[in-house]
Amino acid sequence: MSFAGKRVWIIGASAGIGAALARAFAAEGAVLILSARDADALHGLAAECGGAQVMPLDLAVPETLATAVEQLATQPKLDAILCTAALYDPSNVAEMVPERAAQMVRVNLLGTLEVARLCPPLLRDGGQLALFGSVAGYIGLPGGQPYSATKAAVNNLAESLAAELAPRVNVRLICPGFVRSRLTEKNTFTMPAIITPEEAAAHVVRGLKGRAFEIHFPKRFTLVVKLLRLLPYGLSLRLTRRIG
Repeated sequence: MSFAGKRVWIIGASAGIGAALARAFAAEGAVLILSARDADALHGLAAECGGAQVMPLDLAVPETLATAVEQLATQPKLDAILCTAALYDPSNVAEMVPERAAQMVRVNLLGTLEVARLCPPLLRDGGQLALFGSVAGYIGLPGGQPYSATKAAVNNLAESLAAELAPRVNVRLICPGFVRSRLTEKNTFTMPAIITPEEAAAHVVRGLKGRAFEIHFPKRFTLVVKLLRLLPYGLSLRLTRRIG
């Protein structure tokens, strides 16, 4: 499968994995629509990507997504929609700032729910809706709240949508491990198997060309966390307490 000539909408394209994905799809000859809050960054990226269409929006403000959907509904059907947008603010529960936690829930979970609600009609039959969950959503780890909780919800949402929207929409779940970005720069701990946004984008594009529901990477890290999730709570909680 090639993305040459395919219409691809990336929500959360201004930086990190989203921007790397835009460049990767552009290199394949895709026709891009780029969305995020930072309009200036989007216009700069669009110039790199052969004049991609720019549609600024903020998932924390549902009306902006609805407006973009209305505009795209008048254009040819899309082949893929990728929602990478997310906020991240690591903390323990006792140190959590409620306003920041609410904003993460608003963007990471409620924003993704709005994408799931509004965007599928924009896709051609068999088109791909790719939601970015996270390895952080596999199992509760110290210091990840509420980000990990929102990503666990997105993982679950994608599983539900894969059944609900089939066969017209091809739902994919993308679960990255640690990726170098302005979000992971906030971490003060060692991040195992961390990769660059460009490496992450290559994993995503390759995965979307395949058939697997979940695209997770790098496997040398994600498979270990998957194994941890499979352990009985009596053992897995003992291990995660040591991490804390």
